[in-house]
Amino acid sequence: MNQNWKKFLLSQNATFESDTCINFPAKADDTGKTIYPVAHLGVLTVSGKDAAKLLQGQITCDVNEVTETKSSLGALCNPKGRTITTFILVKTGDVFLMVLPKELLEAVKKRLQMYVLRSDVTLSDSSGQLCLLGLCHPDKQSGPLFATTQEEIIAVNLSKTESRYLVIAEADKAIALWSDRVGNQGYKPENPAQWRYLDIISGIPWLTTETSEEFIPQMLNLDQLGGISFNKGCYTGQEIVARTHYLGKAKRALFLAESAAPYAPEPNSTIIDDSTGTEQAIGKVLLAQSFHSAQGNEETRCKMLIVLQVSNTDTGSLQLKDHNHNKITLLT
Repeated sequence: MNQNWKKFLLSQNATFESDTCINFPAKADDTGKTIYPVAHLGVLTVSGKDAAKLLQGQITCDVNEVTETKSSLGALCNPKGRTITTFILVKTGDVFLMVLPKELLEAVKKRLQMYVLRSDVTLSDSSGQLCLLGLCHPDKQSGPLFATTQEEIIAVNLSKTESRYLVIAEADKAIALWSDRVGNQGYKPENPAQWRYLDIISGIPWLTTETSEEFIPQMLNLDQLGGISFNKGCYTGQEIVARTHYLGKAKRALFLAESAAPYAPEPNSTIIDDSTGTEQAIGKVLLAQSFHSAQGNEETRCKMLIVLQVSNTDTGSLQLKDHNHNKITLLT
């Protein structure tokens, strides 16, 4: 994390449990406008005259369709078609920015470096230079998913119907933006955990160390989210991804679910079908985030994205395989 950015957040009454776990004091006033430091994601910069060619041969989305006004969700796969990481790919000038989970950034950098060889490509961890912010406001909008705009900052539109943006900016621009939105426009600082919750209910399939290389892209609904091109040609893992698409053999998919578990289960936690009496594993937790129920009490529940066998989506017997066997309810 950029140290000037961190010092600024501390001046805004933020408390840091770690560089990725940040809390702000609760405020009673609520305009519906919120701003978040998005500290759990990082930025990998891919530059050089051969940057587009390198990425085109390694990732699922079509690099040639990414412009300064259009970004894309995508995945980097291993040769078996398993997703190493998901990302949002943004272009600024001749440079590509991959926004991805910070815990996977170094592994992804090393993986891509294997394919650079003599190409004119430079891979850089820009997480210490570029800051990520989340912006939400209640005004509805309509527009293409993952459209970007380029001014002094980059703003990635994360919703077709809601005003929710992921902002990429250097520290001084991020500080100026935060100061203006909070000081002049009534935005309320919120914890990054709430931003992760919004990503979950939006179905954005971020991976972790535990879930990296566990799922093919279709199991994460990347085909539905526009993160896979089936016309771009070869890339690492493409044979498996294409075969699954054309033969219709994706037996698992991503679903939004809810549980009354008093805690958020860890990524890759097992889901069972209790109706069989055998505790047979039929799915995995991709991501989960706890929240307080809106029923006027302090009941804690959690929303989660789960990868589940498609044939089991009508069951009412889904449970976490934990000591409480907490029930899971599908929402989509």
